Amino acid sequence: MRRWRVQAFASIWALIVALPSVATSPPAASRGQTVSLLQLSRAQLRSAQTSLTKYRGSTALQLIPRKPSDPDYVKGGPLAVLNGIRFRNGVIEVDVAGSPAKGADESARGFIGIAFRVQSNTRYEIIYLRPTNSHADDQLRRNHTTQYSSDPDWPWDRLRNDSPGVYESWVDMNPGEWTHMRIVVHGTEASLFVNRASNACLVVHNLKLGDIEGGVGLWMGEDTEG
Repeated sequence: MRRWRVQAFASIWALIVALPSVATSPPAASRGQTVSLLQLSRAQLRSAQTSLTKYRGSTALQLIPRKPSDPDYVKGGPLAVLNGIRFRNGVIEVDVAGSPAKGADESARGFIGIAFRVQSNTRYEIIYLRPTNSHADDQLRRNHTTQYSSDPDWPWDRLRNDSPGVYESWVDMNPGEWTHMRIVVHGTEASLFVNRASNACLVVHNLKLGDIEGGVGLWMGEDTEG
């Protein structure tokens, strides 16, 4: 992530993979927070380690996956949850860059996104991107560029089987390039805006964890460089 901003009505948020600093500009009645890259590097980690680096001209936080052979490895992808951040309703903004890691198999998509209302390192809402899907020759695969899911009870495949096309959509983007994500959350609804578009590319009307408060974190796939 290169940069990210959190705007919250009751609290605030955070996010992953190669990141920048965060600045907030919340409504007068709310209180926002600013999170530095150094603070992000000290996040609570699951199956990951972090590194401050340079990426495409920007200082960034890289999220590095643990290997299955590592003693602290947990399935589900690398996750970095910010310390001291509580989020319920508000706006989360961040720049992310994800692409398939070297040696990844052909199913790799460069998965990268934001976990919010985090209850534990295995229970959270998440909205993420599959960058390589955006310009695929297969239209059905293109339609799977963005994704909402709720771990562990409502993973992407269950949502796709139960409600085809409802929790994912297409958006124009490129793997490995900085991509701006803006997630607006209120009650049991969430909307995703990509690259500062005025219209949401994904709208979710029934967040599976309900209208609750939780943490905010950065997430990516195990086969991603982000």
